[in-house]
Amino acid sequence: MAITLTQAATTLTLPDALDWTDEFTWSPVQQTKTYTTTGALLIEESTRQAGRPITLQGSADSTWCTRELVITLHAWSATPGAAMTLVLRGTSRQVTFDHERGALEGLSVLFYADGSVADTDYYVPTLRFLEL
Repeated sequence: MAITLTQAATTLTLPDALDWTDEFTWSPVQQTKTYTTTGALLIEESTRQAGRPITLQGSADSTWCTRELVITLHAWSATPGAAMTLVLRGTSRQVTFDHERGALEGLSVLFYADGSVADTDYYVPTLRFLEL
């Protein structure tokens, strides 16, 4: 199933082997615990409205993309507050880059000498989003 990211009228197809590493580490329930002056435990809970982290991580042995795609994603990440549509596992989600956690990484698969880097060279991507 294709993973796509759309900003404005432009849609990028991301590598389909990206792993959603934090899929089950987030909970929609927010909880705080405090003690009252009598020593009783006070638990407050609510449902988060947004902010689920979505980390899509590649691996050197299975998830490559071109430098050209990394350059485009890097340009998109340089726009503060950019809202995008991520289609992941057949579900559309409104997301923005999570700059606090390092929005984007693109690690080259091979070492390229200066001057020999091309847009068709392969990179391993990691993308970090927040669901809006």
